Amino acid sequence: MKFRKLLSIGAALLALGGTAATGVMVHGAAFASVASNAKKAAREARAAQKALAAHKAAAAVAHAEQAVANDPQRGDYRTLLGQAYLLAGRFTSAGQALRDALALNPEDGRAALNLALASIGNGDWGGARTLLQAHAARIPAADLGLATALAGDPNAALEILAPAVRAPDATARTRQNLALALALAGRWGEAKAVAAMDVAPDQLNARMLQWASFARPANAYDQVAAVLGVQAVQDGGQPVALALAKQPDFAALTPTPTPTVSAEPEPQPEPIPVNEPAPAPVPVFKPAPVRMAKPKPVKPLPPKPAPVTAASGPYVVQLGAFANAGVARDAWQKLSGRVAALRSLKPQGATVPGGTATLYRLSVGGFARNDADGVCRAVKTGGGSCFVRMAAGDAVASWYKPANRVGIAAR
Repeated sequence: MKFRKLLSIGAALLALGGTAATGVMVHGAAFASVASNAKKAAREARAAQKALAAHKAAAAVAHAEQAVANDPQRGDYRTLLGQAYLLAGRFTSAGQALRDALALNPEDGRAALNLALASIGNGDWGGARTLLQAHAARIPAADLGLATALAGDPNAALEILAPAVRAPDATARTRQNLALALALAGRWGEAKAVAAMDVAPDQLNARMLQWASFARPANAYDQVAAVLGVQAVQDGGQPVALALAKQPDFAALTPTPTPTVSAEPEPQPEPIPVNEPAPAPVPVFKPAPVRMAKPKPVKPLPPKPAPVTAASGPYVVQLGAFANAGVARDAWQKLSGRVAALRSLKPQGATVPGGTATLYRLSVGGFARNDADGVCRAVKTGGGSCFVRMAAGDAVASWYKPANRVGIAAR
């Protein structure tokens, strides 16, 4: 059962679903000699739209890239390119193209919504929420609410979707978006009641099971990929030649200020009378140079990790999904040894189905949203990977043993 058949990202996406594009010159060589050609760009854009409507990701990417290459200052072409990358499961490339689109047209709500989805796929939930809040007036409520829930704030999503459901033009998809937001907020009874308004009784339990799995993602991109109906792929970014030209570095062009001159004038030598002989020069003795030991370079102290507050909320920071608890325990020992912010926390574990195998998820949690974001930033700074999600069956790992405290000396 495809999520894209149940939920709505509305008219913001021209098409959903597909696989990675092939035959694209990653380093931009294919565009190095392309000159601006507005007519060709328009033809390529129309072809890209048709490919999107037909869920042909490779063709959509190829045509959209040519549209941008032939008319790089058209923000709507870059939005189209971002949509094509999303269709191909290329979240990094989509984010780059859509940021350029917003730079050219800051009022493009469609580009903002798509950029928020790409940010969620890349694990940047905070950035996604900021985008959605800034462009809320230009994004349909049904789309805004669902995207806000995917960005890790289902309670804010409910505040957006509840009025939208009561509107005269509310659709079944709007109601299903509300039901999913309720599920992500942990309000499963209400979620089932709202979903039952449009789902046949014999399919309702299956819908709830699907959403239960959806609420426990193994990777940062799982939820948004499921909603879009795409498969995330390894992505090195859009071709370099398609990026907007960088503005000049005005700081580098600023002339270096001249040294400040003291207001007190330097003493001038007294003039020598014309008719008197000049005094004999006074010999100047140069002191022997003093050799000083070369100072040893001082290594800067590493920044202190932000303090972690006590558990006070429903969010967890997922540190990885592993084949079994033993592998997760080894990963915890290595990661907590590198990241000071984790040392005062208790690792949590949960066993979840993952395709044909069972995965063991490693997390720390019980945080408010801001605290969870801070812990995840500390993990990434320490070289780890993580993402924030709602707690779902996470409990203190059975293998966890607190560090031994210094006890009384043996007698």
